Amino acid sequence: MDTLFEIDYDRKKRTGAPEIIYGAGKTKEQIEMIIDDMIRHDQDGIYVSRVDEQKAAYLLKRFPQFEYDRDARVFVWKRSWDLVNDGTICVICAGTSDVPVAKEAVLIARFLGNETDFICDVGVAGIHRLLNKVERINEANVIVVAAGMEGALASVVGGLTDKPVIAVPTSVGYGANFNGLSALLSMLNSCASGVSVVNIDNGFGAGYMAHSINCLAGRR
Repeated sequence: MDTLFEIDYDRKKRTGAPEIIYGAGKTKEQIEMIIDDMIRHDQDGIYVSRVDEQKAAYLLKRFPQFEYDRDARVFVWKRSWDLVNDGTICVICAGTSDVPVAKEAVLIARFLGNETDFICDVGVAGIHRLLNKVERINEANVIVVAAGMEGALASVVGGLTDKPVIAVPTSVGYGANFNGLSALLSMLNSCASGVSVVNIDNGFGAGYMAHSINCLAGRR
C-alpha cells in the first residue's frame, strides 16, 4: 500500500525551515512512520505539533531521544540547539490559561534557532505587572503576545514598544468570548500601529513569523 505522506525535504533549502509535522488528525502510527522517514533521511531536527498525551506516551517509547512538552503539546528533537540568530524573541501571555498557546510560540522559535524570553501572567487586569517588564520586553527584536478574553494586552504592548508585535488571540474566556473571536476582533482593530495578528490559538504561526522577522533583523 502506498504511504499517505510525502515529506518536503527541500523545504529547508527554499524557506530556511524544515517541514513541521502537524500531529492533530494523524494517528500515532502515522506520526511514527513520518518520524521514521525523516530520521532515515538524516534530518537534524524534527518538530511535531499538537500531539496529545496518549500519542506522546506511545511515541516516546519508540523515540526516547525526543522531548514532549505537555502544555504546548509539542514532540520535538534536535541534534543541536545552537542559536542561528543574535536577537531575542519575547513571548508574553496575559494569564496562566494562555500558557499552552504562548509556549507553542516559544518552542517553535527555539527550534528554529532563536533565543527566547518568556513572560507570563502580565494581563491588563493588573497592568503594573506588565509595566515592571517594559525594559526587558524592549530588549527583544520582536514580540509575541498571547491573550484571550478581550485581547487588550496586544494593544497595550504595541503602545509601549517600537518593536513589531505579533498578537495571538486565544480561546480563553467566558461565553461572549466566542472561543477567541472577541480577542481576534479586538486585536485586528488595534489602534497600536505595530501590531499584526495571527489566527486564534495559533502560537505556532506567531513563533514562526517572529523567527522570520528576527532573521531579517540580523541582516541589518
